Amino acid sequence: MRKWLLALAVMVLGLGSAAPVRGGTLVYGRYADSLFLDPVFTDANLDIWIMQNLYETLIQIGPGGKGLVPGLATNWGFSKDGKTFTLALRPGVKFSDGTPLTAEDVKFSLERAKNPDNGAWNFLLSSVNTVAVKGNQIVLSLKNPDPSLPAALATFNSAILPKKLYVAAKGKDEKERAKNFAEKPVGTGPFMLKEWKRGSSMTLVRNPLYWRKGADGKPLPYLDAVRFEIIPDDSARILKLQSGELDGAEFIPFARVAELQADPKLSMKLFPSTRVNFIVMNTRPKLKNGADNPLSNLKLCQALNYATDKQALIRLVSFGNGKPMTSYLSSSTPLQAPQPMYPYNLDKAKQLFSASGFGLGLELTLQIVAGSADQSALATALQQMWEGIGVKLKIEQQDSATQNARYAEGDFQMQFNYWTDDIADPNELTAYATVYKNNQSFQTGFQSDEVDRLFAASQQETNPAKRAAQYKRIQEIYVNAAPMVFLYEQPFAVALSKRVRDFVQIPLGNNVFVNTYLEK
Repeated sequence: MRKWLLALAVMVLGLGSAAPVRGGTLVYGRYADSLFLDPVFTDANLDIWIMQNLYETLIQIGPGGKGLVPGLATNWGFSKDGKTFTLALRPGVKFSDGTPLTAEDVKFSLERAKNPDNGAWNFLLSSVNTVAVKGNQIVLSLKNPDPSLPAALATFNSAILPKKLYVAAKGKDEKERAKNFAEKPVGTGPFMLKEWKRGSSMTLVRNPLYWRKGADGKPLPYLDAVRFEIIPDDSARILKLQSGELDGAEFIPFARVAELQADPKLSMKLFPSTRVNFIVMNTRPKLKNGADNPLSNLKLCQALNYATDKQALIRLVSFGNGKPMTSYLSSSTPLQAPQPMYPYNLDKAKQLFSASGFGLGLELTLQIVAGSADQSALATALQQMWEGIGVKLKIEQQDSATQNARYAEGDFQMQFNYWTDDIADPNELTAYATVYKNNQSFQTGFQSDEVDRLFAASQQETNPAKRAAQYKRIQEIYVNAAPMVFLYEQPFAVALSKRVRDFVQIPLGNNVFVNTYLEK
């Protein structure tokens, strides 16, 4: 544990190793391409996990993915009444195009991020009434005390953009302007976007103006460039890694972990994670095509949960590298309250299925990403498990872009999905998964007036015990409603060439290359 915390401290503080090597291009295999490199409008990990290499926030995530450390702000604090939050801006920082970072850029970026018309994440800053500039200080006047505000200012949504360049981007509306700016993004991060061949590759090059220093006293990063190769097929990614065409590869199937651990040329990493895996169920009465939706029946959703043997899935899919979910929140998320999460009980599942009124042979459809060995194994196992209660599961494989598009449109019946926290607070996933106005509750269609009231109250509750009780009740309601098939938590499986040093995927999922270097 101490070694892990030290490694994360090195990542955050920019200490590097004793003798880092400068230069070189690291080639990293990704399972899918990014979609939209704008911090406000994106809602995909494909973007989020890359963007912190381009943009930065006032406050940054600390060791373990839970604490907070200085970023573009050197210090911060609440007023005595909790209604004002003041940050001091770090001096001398420049954007990658050479223009100085100013307090006006910060004001503009935060006002954009909190705008309720912009993206799915503005609720994180909903307590902010006004943003004012006072010298080199940013003063946030709050509508109400907000215990989650410092963590919210460390999320991707609160990244700081150059006001003049963004305003100059053309577009008929805010989202189109954001898209045009994001084609050639400019931030204060350690890297800059040089080239993006959609669906094929993306190249980031070092930002020579980056403010943070390495172990040698010179500006980070150590690498000249990172090139992401998009390789959807797991086996193809591994083959290219083994042949030396790649220096690293993400989402290694757990079935291959032991093999790669034994390869003397590779370093197989299982990074600690806040990742939870689940099946998102569309519980709306009607599907996108207008057909009646059986999953609007609560008893059927609960039956599917009881018919799912989570321990068997962990053995089969993750080869023991996981543990059953005990809430929709990961076990390492603050204020997570363990729930009785539908332990495998085939008899109870059969009873609930019978009570649902559906006959044997009911057909349901599950969408998964084509080329993913883990998702394919999971879907096949669920197909066999659910046969035991009379459900016929149809598996529909799609490329990642198609699946993301159909998810966003609510055009699915069931879809494999997962979540990793972005901040050290339960409000992000709770808002996204349980509050209907925020992306229709993870596109499940779940709605609860009681949950909405509890969540709104929790956003202002400064008493830790009362806030914990509010979140406990939200978790009870949501788990009972079963808008997901709750599966298991798992680590991040990444394989690297032995010459790659100080790469970290933090528990929140972000790929951090700022201290990474290649041994000669």
